[in-house]
Amino acid sequence: MSSITRRSFTKQAALGIGFIPLLGFSNNLFENESNTDTLSIHLFSKHLQFLNLEQAGEKAAELGFQGLDLTVRPKGHVLPETVIEDLPKAIADIKKGGSTCLMMTTAVEDAANQTDVNVLKTAAQLGIKYYRANWFKYSEERTMEADLEYYQQKIKTLSLLNKQLGISGCYQNHAGRSVGASIWEIKKILEQAEPGYFGTQYDIRHAMVEGGLSWENGLKLIKSSINTIVLKDYKWGQVNGVWKPINVPIGEGMVNFKKYFSLLKAYKINVPVSLHLEYDLGGAEKGKKEITIEKKEVYKAMKKDLVAVQRLWQEA
Repeated sequence: MSSITRRSFTKQAALGIGFIPLLGFSNNLFENESNTDTLSIHLFSKHLQFLNLEQAGEKAAELGFQGLDLTVRPKGHVLPETVIEDLPKAIADIKKGGSTCLMMTTAVEDAANQTDVNVLKTAAQLGIKYYRANWFKYSEERTMEADLEYYQQKIKTLSLLNKQLGISGCYQNHAGRSVGASIWEIKKILEQAEPGYFGTQYDIRHAMVEGGLSWENGLKLIKSSINTIVLKDYKWGQVNGVWKPINVPIGEGMVNFKKYFSLLKAYKINVPVSLHLEYDLGGAEKGKKEITIEKKEVYKAMKKDLVAVQRLWQEA
């Protein structure tokens, strides 16, 4: 099927039935898929915030992505405070563009916060199945152990709300000083979560930055909780004389994708993927609405990373 025919078919199907079956993961929302032939790769909409959502949906479909991971957060495509009115419009626009939205990235952190509840309730009603929650911070008043127990309760109540609504939350491991830089911290805060309704958005880039040579242990520790994954790459380098992790295109950095993908296959983990491009793309990497390079260069990078991921998955 030619790219034009495929794009036309996808757009018509999205408008006609509102949902296109996605390959590579189970129709059962909360089970990992044992079929490891393909990955279901979704483009992080942060990198297309210079487009409206119909344009973003069209571009994602044209490039070969299976959907968008939609930003529903401050400075995102959809703002939390207007989610009830704006998210239905956003999903409709994405479908008009010929794409789908199974995932979203949010600032949700508290089931007692009405705005957070509105985000989750509206998303669930529209068929979004997974959301990434906000990152938690360590306080100055409590010990780190007490903070982890506090956030454990936050996630427990969110998971109960998720179960009522039919949506699953994810906490991303992220290098730095927030809760969850270490996989052991995530293991702790998920201990009382309702099974299947709150898990981990596993990020191999951040896992390797923080885990060094022990990242495989962390993956094994958290594997049963992984419900989505993030893909990106990095290498260490000096910036103004200081050693830092520097983001690079997929396959050009230090992430051992063949080993990582072989472990995912061995563990039978095949969940929705969010592809991030956080190296220099004229501001698109930061979610800018005005970018300083030609749009075609951004699209070229997106396609290159997508092809690299597909190739590395097949080779693993």
